[in-house]
Parts: sequence; C-alpha cells; structure tokens
Amino acid sequence: MKAVILAGGEGTRLRPITYLNPKPMLPLVNRPFMEKFVLWIKSHKIEDIIFSTGYLQGIFKSYFGDGSRYKMKFIYVQEKEPLDTCGGVKNVEKYLDGNSFMVFNGDILSSIDLTEMAAFHKRKRADITISLTRVENPESYGLVPVDKESRVMQFLEKPERGEATTDLINAGIYIIEPDIMGLVPKGKRYSFERDLFPDVLDKGYKVFGYVSDEYWLDVGTPRKYLMAHWDVLYKKINFKFPYKEVMENIYIGEDTEYSKNNFVSGPVVIGEKTRMESSVKIMPLTVIGDDCRISGGTEISESIIFGSCKIGEKCLIKRAIISNNVKIDDNVIIEDYAVIGDNSKIGKNNILKNGVKIGINSNIAPGQISF
Repeated sequence: MKAVILAGGEGTRLRPITYLNPKPMLPLVNRPFMEKFVLWIKSHKIEDIIFSTGYLQGIFKSYFGDGSRYKMKFIYVQEKEPLDTCGGVKNVEKYLDGNSFMVFNGDILSSIDLTEMAAFHKRKRADITISLTRVENPESYGLVPVDKESRVMQFLEKPERGEATTDLINAGIYIIEPDIMGLVPKGKRYSFERDLFPDVLDKGYKVFGYVSDEYWLDVGTPRKYLMAHWDVLYKKINFKFPYKEVMENIYIGEDTEYSKNNFVSGPVVIGEKTRMESSVKIMPLTVIGDDCRISGGTEISESIIFGSCKIGEKCLIKRAIISNNVKIDDNVIIEDYAVIGDNSKIGKNNILKNGVKIGINSNIAPGQISF
C-alpha cells in the first residue's frame, strides 16, 4: 500500500516560524517533524510515499531525496495552485497504480496502529476508512459519530456547547479504495472533510471509522507545537533522541560546551556546537538547536530554540518559540507562548509575552516593547 502525505499547506496558524520553513519540516526535537512521520509510516511496512507539496517544496526534496537512505521510495508532486486536501490527492492519482492507498495530513503526531487500521479496512470491505480519535473538548472540532458496527453515520460541524453527541473526531488518516477518486473533479479545489466524505455518505458508499486511543496531536498552533515537544520529552510517544544521554533525561550533541551546573533536571535536549556559559540555567522541557550561544545569567525553560541563535545575559525565556538565527540582547523577557521569527534581532530590555508574534527579519529597538 502506498501513502500520500499532504504537505502543501502554508502553516498560517504557526506563522511567523513557517514563513521560511514549511510546517512539516519544522524541527521536532532538532530533527524535521516529517522525518518522525516517515519513520512511523515505515514501521508499518509502507515504503512508497508520495508527497503532495506546494509551499517551499524544494526543502522537502533537498532533505529526503529519493528516499533511498531510508530504504524507501519518495515521489514529490507540486500543486501549481492550492487544491485543498482531496484535490491534492487527485493531483497525484496517476502514481497510485489503481490500488487502495493511505492518506495522511502532514501535521499530525501520532502512534495510531496503521497495520491494524489497514486490517480493519479489509475486514469491513470499506470504501473509505477514516481514523478517529477521542478528545476532551469536542465543541472545538467537527464530529464523526459511528454506529455499533463502526460505520460512519454523519459528519457534524462544530456543535454548540453541551450539544455534542460524540467525542470522536477525524484524526487525519484515511484508507481509500481507488474507484472513489473517480468522484473527485480534476484540477479543482476539493476537500475530503467538506466535499468528498459527505458526498460518498449520501451516495451510500461504505464509510467506516477506525477508533484509536493511541497518542494523537494536531501540531497546528504554537501551543500545540510546544506540547508536541513536551510530549516527546516526557516519552508519551516513541521517539529516538538524536544525541547521547549525558545525564538522566538530558541529551546533548557533540562539541557542545556545558557544565552540569547548567541543568536542574531533565528532560532537556541540546544540539551540536552550542555554547553555554557557566551561570546559564536550562530548565526542564527545553530544546535548543545547533550552534547557539547563551550568555551568563540567562534562564530557559519549556521552550524551543532553533539553530544559530545568540542570547544575551540575564534573559528569561519561558514557554516560547525562537526560530533560526535570532539575536537577543541582554535583559530580555520572552514568555507565555511568544514566538520570534527567523533572522530577527531583539534589543535589550524588551518584554515579549501573551502570545506576541515577532515577524521574520524584525529589528526591535531596545526597550521598545513591553507586552
């Protein structure tokens, strides 16, 4: 069975860090998010992947190549115009060889058992199988109720508070029989969720829901992106850390300068060739990339710092995302889900809080912001 990964979106909810980095290629514990995705698929013996791309396509191909280093086969198909989820799959149809196939939204982190899902699809003789997961607050999602045989009954828009009849939502993984694609218009924007799925249900096709209680997260906002890192660090999902464990739950890359006094406890991950002065404090749930420089008196916790960043003295960074090549001067506070875009400079004595987003290539003068 082949896999189609939908990786063409612009990641607007994660801007500014997705202006120069396609969302599926953002780092997850210092490795591209999509690499974890690919290895998960491979673990279920799916070795042919078609990437449906659009935005910044070249970054995917330059990193993954033809897939041979993973002992897989990769094909890249770029959308000339945005075609939405189902339209993107229609655009790669000729590579599917007339067989059933899997479709993945490219921004989910999951450990759903794809092998069992495929067996379920076969047992049910389904035309479409949709992965479903349970959520605590179903009012925030479109809902997918199923009957006692797991057949999808309907697709519901976001319900009013207290009116939800199920806690099952679409988890963004589908198995589809090839003849279904004959219902999809070619070269037009067309959605699985809003167009194809309701249409095939109305036409009487067999649409089943595969319910899984395995780990699942839609990594589509800064909060969820941070949460994905915290969940990996807490080992809620299987993940191979890229560096040696030098202390308990503290993983550090080669040629990084540090002292044991820099750390209170793990989990912490720090990349290669990063330098921390002796009075720096790195608190739990922190991930720091390669080639960073962190000056004395600075404290970092529950944050993600990409590569090639320079952080001055006596800064406080907590629950924040700092993208590539950012320079932060002394006495800066960045916390409470603030996001700093690539190549920005933050002058001394700024306070960036409350989810503020600083765009790419910004230059914030000293003391300019107290938010």
